[in-house]
Amino acid sequence: MAGLREIKQRIASTEKLKKVFHAMELIAASRIGAARAKATQAGPYEKALTQAVAAVAIHGGMDHPLTHQREDTNRVAVLAVTSDRGMAGAYSATILRETEKLFEELREQGKEPVLYTAGRRAGSYFRFRSIDAAKAWEGESDAPSEEIIHSIGKELLKAFLEEDPKKGVSEVYLVFTRFKNMVTQVPEVRQMLPLTVVDTPQGDEEREKELGFEDHPELAFPEYEFEPSEEAVLDALLPLYVENRIRNALLQAAASELASRQRAMHTATDNAEDLITDYTRLANSARQAEITQEISEIVSGADALSNG
Repeated sequence: MAGLREIKQRIASTEKLKKVFHAMELIAASRIGAARAKATQAGPYEKALTQAVAAVAIHGGMDHPLTHQREDTNRVAVLAVTSDRGMAGAYSATILRETEKLFEELREQGKEPVLYTAGRRAGSYFRFRSIDAAKAWEGESDAPSEEIIHSIGKELLKAFLEEDPKKGVSEVYLVFTRFKNMVTQVPEVRQMLPLTVVDTPQGDEEREKELGFEDHPELAFPEYEFEPSEEAVLDALLPLYVENRIRNALLQAAASELASRQRAMHTATDNAEDLITDYTRLANSARQAEITQEISEIVSGADALSNG
């Protein structure tokens, strides 16, 4: 059994850790609202942009390099989105596990995965396993800026549109965590390129039925004319569409990271309180044992003196 001094030291160190855990929980709780709001506010823009691209697809066709499957290379880009810091439970570990699983599936198909990382956890994990990332972004996992979103979109588009088969990629995948609520965050693997925005039915009736517009005809797509041309509209819309999908993934991941950290730090705080309670009981027992031993020694000494 540990001595009283050692137990007191453990209590003091655990109390310090408890303060750190509680502070991190409060910080995550204060930031989760803004992260959730950003993810929610991006919804209307994403919906409008998707409808615009779907309109071009239905009424003008989808003949664009971003929609064509490349056959000249077997390289596949994979962007793994993790956190910059730990203390978030199994948040990053789940994404790393899904990324490795995707790598195995791609290799079984005869493809060569090319790693891209967002977040220090992914970068350090794969560097330890001697897998170098083609490009890494760090420092903004819980609050992605427009600059880093634009940088990631530009880099992945450049890799997909690269004419050199040794440098280009035939597909682009995102591995991130989708935020559902404060308790549930789900890892998701999404193929981003080549684009498959919508399936284009043959007729308007079939299209409206597929999109659920029979009861709401005012929501159905009108007929369009494209100026200056369908190609020019696609050239402007599709890069925006790709960047928006990346933005949505990063915002979802940021909200998921903060929710996971808040939950993990709350659990750690509770565990620290339980440890302090257990150590306090041990300290009381040790103190009682010391007092009992001292009393026994005093009584024994008194008996020895009286007998002498």
